[in-house]
Amino acid sequence: MNLTYLSQTVVTFFVALCASLGLTPLMRKLAMRLGYVAVPKETRWHKKNTALLGGVAIYLATAVTLLGFAFYRGWDFLGQTFLVLMGAVSAIFLLGLLDDLFNMAPQHKLAGQIVVSGVLVFLGYHFEWTGLETLDILISLFWLVGITNAFNLLDNMDGLCAGVGFIAAGFLLAFNWLYPQQMGFPATSEIIIAAFIGALLGFLVYNFNPASIFMGDAGSLFIGFLLASLTMQAGAEKSASPGFLHILSVIAVPIFIVLIPIVDTTLVTVTRKLFGRRVSQGGRDHSSHRLVAIGFSEKRAVLVLYGFSLASGCLALVIQKLPWTVALLVVVIYLLFILFFWIYLGKVKVYEEDSIIGREKRHGITPVLVEVTYRRRLLEVLLDVVLISLAYYVAYLLRFEGHIGKDFAVFLKSLPVIIAMQILSNYVFGVYRGVWSSTSLEDIQVYAKAVTAGTVLSVLILLGLYRFAGFSRAVFAIYWIFVLAFMSLARLSFRLLDEGVLRRTQNGREALIYGAGLGGQMALREIEWNKALGLKAVGFIDDNSTLHGRRIRGYPVLGGKEDLLRIVDKYGIEEVIVSFRENGERTKEEIQKELERVGKDVKVRQMKLTIQ
Repeated sequence: MNLTYLSQTVVTFFVALCASLGLTPLMRKLAMRLGYVAVPKETRWHKKNTALLGGVAIYLATAVTLLGFAFYRGWDFLGQTFLVLMGAVSAIFLLGLLDDLFNMAPQHKLAGQIVVSGVLVFLGYHFEWTGLETLDILISLFWLVGITNAFNLLDNMDGLCAGVGFIAAGFLLAFNWLYPQQMGFPATSEIIIAAFIGALLGFLVYNFNPASIFMGDAGSLFIGFLLASLTMQAGAEKSASPGFLHILSVIAVPIFIVLIPIVDTTLVTVTRKLFGRRVSQGGRDHSSHRLVAIGFSEKRAVLVLYGFSLASGCLALVIQKLPWTVALLVVVIYLLFILFFWIYLGKVKVYEEDSIIGREKRHGITPVLVEVTYRRRLLEVLLDVVLISLAYYVAYLLRFEGHIGKDFAVFLKSLPVIIAMQILSNYVFGVYRGVWSSTSLEDIQVYAKAVTAGTVLSVLILLGLYRFAGFSRAVFAIYWIFVLAFMSLARLSFRLLDEGVLRRTQNGREALIYGAGLGGQMALREIEWNKALGLKAVGFIDDNSTLHGRRIRGYPVLGGKEDLLRIVDKYGIEEVIVSFRENGERTKEEIQKELERVGKDVKVRQMKLTIQ
C-alpha cells in the first residue's frame, strides 16, 4: 500500500467519523420527535425508551463519505464493483429501515435478504472455494444471509453489534494491507472499509453503555451484509489455488473475522430449539445476557466479547504467516477453547421452562437425537476423539520439530489404532461415568490409568502389525503427556471457569475470613456461590504465622489476629466470618468486643455446618 492510498484512507476514516458524530445526535432528536423509539419489553434488555434510527446515521455517514470521495477522484477510480456493492447494501439498509418503521414479519424480511443476496451473487460476488459453481453459489447465498442475520441477532446489548462490527472491519482492513495479493477486491477496497469503520466508531460513541440511541435493524442488517460481502473477498485470489489445505486457510479468514456473531447465533439457535422456542422470537438468551447472568456487568460482558473478537481477528492474520502444521494446531486449540466457553455459557439458566431433554413426552426426531446424545455421552466420546487426535498430532509436531514430512503417512495410518485403543481404555476404566462439573484429583488418577493403558495397547498393536518400523518411541511418551493433559483440562474446564468467573464477578460487602483451614475454605466457597449473602471475600487471617503472605484458593492470608484492626482499615472490611469449629463462639465475641472498643462498625458472624 503506497502513501497516496494510506493518506486517502486516513482522510476517509476521519471524514466518516466526523459525519457519524454529527449525524447520530441529529437522528436521535428526529427519532424522539417522530416517536420512533424502542420501548422496554420483557424480552429486551434496555430499561427506558431509547431512540431508534441510529442505523440511518451509520449508513448515511458511510454513503455520503464514499460519494464525496467518488466526486473528488472520479467514479472510475472506485470502479463498477463499488457501485454493485453499494447498491446491494443500500437495498438491505432500506429493508431494515422498513422493518424499524413498520415492523415487518420475519419471513418477509428473510425473503428480501435472499433476493438482494441473490442479485449480488449473480453480479459476481461469490466464493470460489470448491470449484463447483453451483455449490459455491449456494455457499455464498448462505454466507450473506447467515452473517447478516447473525449481526442482527448480535444487536442485543449497548455497543455490542457496532463494536464487534468495528473490530471485524478493522481486521479486514489490516488483512487488506498485509495481504493485498490475496484480496479479490479492487485496490480501493480500503477506502470503503475506512469509511465504514469511521461511521461505526462515531455511532459507538453514543451507543456504548449507557446507550442514548439504537441502530435498529437498518443498522444491524447494513453492518452484517456489508461485512459478509467484504469478507467474501478476503482470500478470493488465493482460493483459486488447488489443495485441501489451501482451501482451509482461505475459509479460515472470513470465518475468524466474524466468528463471534457466528458462535452467538449458533448458541441461540441450538438452545431455543432445545427449549421448544422459535429462533425468530426475542429473548435474553444471547452470549452477552448469559455473561451478565453469571455476574458480569453489562459493560464487562460486552468487553469480554470484544476480547474474543480481537483474538479471532488476530488469529485470522497470524495463521497466514505460520506453517500449515502449526497453523492447524493453533486453530484447533482456539476452537476447542471457544467450544468449552460457549458450552459453559449454554449451561446458564435463562429459560423458565425445562429443556426437551427433561420432558417425558417427546415428539419428532430432534428430541430423540438429543436424548440419545445426552444419555449415551456421544458428544463426550466425540470430543475425546478430537483430543486424542490433537495430542498425537502435537507429539509428532514436537518430535520432528514442526517438520513431519514423510512421517505424516505413518501418523495417518496409526491414528485409527490410537483412537480406538484410547476410547476403549477410557470406557473400561470408567472415564465416561464421571460428571465434569465435579471433576477431582481422584478422577484425574483414573484418567492417568486409562491413558497409560491406551498408550500401552496402542504400542503393542502397532508392534504386532508393523513391527514398530518407522515409529518413534519418543512420540508415544510425548503423546501420553499431552493426551492426559488435554483430557484433564477438558473435564476440569467447567470448574476452572466457575471459579474464575465467580472470583471476578463478586459484588457485595467486603468480608474477611478468620481461619484459613478447611472451615475457612468452606466459608469461602459459600461466599463465592451464595449471592444471597451479599459478600465479597477479601482474604483470610490465621493464627498460624507460617501461612502469612501465602495464598489459599487464590486469596491471600493477610496476617494474624493481632493484625485484624490494620486489615479492617486497609481493606475496608465490613464483615468478619469466624470459621473455627472449636471455640468459635468465644472467638467471635472477642473479635466483636475488640472492634466495638475502637468504634469499628463491622459485623462478626460465625460459620456453622448443620446436618439434620
